Amino acid sequence: MEKPLTPSNFIKNVISEDLRTGKVKEVVTRFPPEPNGYLHIGHAKAIWINFALAEEFGGTTNLRFDDTNPAKEDTEYVNSIREDVKWLGYEWKENPFASDYFEEMYNRAVILIKKGLAYVDDSSPDQIREMRGTLKEPGTNSPYRERSVEENLDLFTRMRNGEFKDGERVLRAKINMASPNINLRDPIIYRIAHIPHHNTGDKWCIYPMYTFAHPIEDAIEGITHSLCSLEFEDQRPFYDWVIEHCELEAKPHQYEFGRLNLAQTVTSKRKLKLLVDEKHVDGWDDPRMPTISGLRRRGYTPEALREFVYETGISKSQGLVDLGMLEHFIREDLKLKAPRTMAVLDPIKVVITNYPEGQVEMLEAENNQENEEMGKREIPFSREIYIEREDFMENPPNKYFRLFPGNEVRLKHAYFIKCNDVIKDEEGNIVEIHCTYDPETKSGSGFTGRKVKGTIHWVEATQAIPAEFRLFEPLINKEEPESDDEFEEEKEAGEPVEKSFLDELNPNSLTIVQGFVEPNMKDAKPQDKFQFFRHGYFNVDPKYSEPGKPVFNRVVSLKSSFHLPKA
Repeated sequence: MEKPLTPSNFIKNVISEDLRTGKVKEVVTRFPPEPNGYLHIGHAKAIWINFALAEEFGGTTNLRFDDTNPAKEDTEYVNSIREDVKWLGYEWKENPFASDYFEEMYNRAVILIKKGLAYVDDSSPDQIREMRGTLKEPGTNSPYRERSVEENLDLFTRMRNGEFKDGERVLRAKINMASPNINLRDPIIYRIAHIPHHNTGDKWCIYPMYTFAHPIEDAIEGITHSLCSLEFEDQRPFYDWVIEHCELEAKPHQYEFGRLNLAQTVTSKRKLKLLVDEKHVDGWDDPRMPTISGLRRRGYTPEALREFVYETGISKSQGLVDLGMLEHFIREDLKLKAPRTMAVLDPIKVVITNYPEGQVEMLEAENNQENEEMGKREIPFSREIYIEREDFMENPPNKYFRLFPGNEVRLKHAYFIKCNDVIKDEEGNIVEIHCTYDPETKSGSGFTGRKVKGTIHWVEATQAIPAEFRLFEPLINKEEPESDDEFEEEKEAGEPVEKSFLDELNPNSLTIVQGFVEPNMKDAKPQDKFQFFRHGYFNVDPKYSEPGKPVFNRVVSLKSSFHLPKA
């Protein structure tokens, strides 16, 4: 039986009941990123939840850009977000911007002022922060809280007209400074920012705060189920307050789910941007980054990411997901898709002294032993080949079954070879290994005269394609990096990013080596994926690869200790 688009979960139960009772006629959800950075693995889960749940009930999903903070937003991010959502396999119904509704939001703020539910405050950011109180102590009223409706309307109009400087005044909702929920202590709903906006240009110099704008956007678009991560739970009372008092016809409701937290992974866009800006990584799409574009460049597939987030489920709990779980799903996805071929990452030359000079023999090799439909290929074999340096030891320990003086091993898809001599340079470094081969031992010939315990891979030396290999470890050494903060625009402008997480950067997160691949790889295209014998799954890097000079990113190694729990 085909599995449902989402596993059993509490939001699905709510939607089912809303449809059954007629509370909702058609399900409409939205994925609402702020275009202030690239999407990351946590967003992949949010995208899946919004799109899959709507689709499961025959509904639709909007891709909405919450562009209420022009200081951090850019069309580069807008374009990257669209690309990522499409790449993950989802289609949106509408693609609005929060800025499309700025006039409507302004009018709703005026309604609050006329009702005596909003006021212009001249206090400084520090004063407002101090007046807000703490989790244990109530806040104190602003000295401007009792301004008249007429004065507030006049000041708010003048704010819009650009008469005041940045930070000189704000518009605050008038709710309850003694509320146990600190988010209801007269939150700021508009601030002054003389900054050009990527979508509206210089039309506005006041901008709504995200927490005020979001419920209005949902109501305008007829969103039935506003799905967001758990850190927004404390904001829900203000969401409901805005819906109630701004005289909005639609009455959307917010539901919160546990976000995806991945071990050894930072997903704060502020911190990811710091990594990019300070050049700790090679851009937002660096294969070590947890961004969707970084995962794509590394070689992850949308199918693997969708299976991964599906398995993490939808719940209220906030858990830490093992990085091995993500790697498990890309292995599972690629094992039947990726051709299996040979690459040597740390080469040392082997000369087969009894093989005819100048002769090149074509050997047959299957492309994927687990998928016969992928067919076979021919690979050249000659007197000179490359093997991995680690596959030879002059003085091996016990139970070392690879190549050493006097020992015989099998060459994958080829013959048995026996080491007879070791050639060294003046400094004693091994530069060449001399072997002999047994022509009767050809792979596929049915030879059973004797057995060997070791099989090693190789590439023919004269036709091998030089290649660069990029090997990755987690970018962060710490198992649980600092928690993400999604309320970025609530922070005061200019507040520095906490940089302590940089102390946890892994100096070995990237290793670049030069080696060789089979000659049939000369036509490999960007984003082509392969399994290299013993080394893992690799993806042709779309940024640095050139025709005849491939660069391979290791997606994941072949082995893992991670296992999914049995159902």
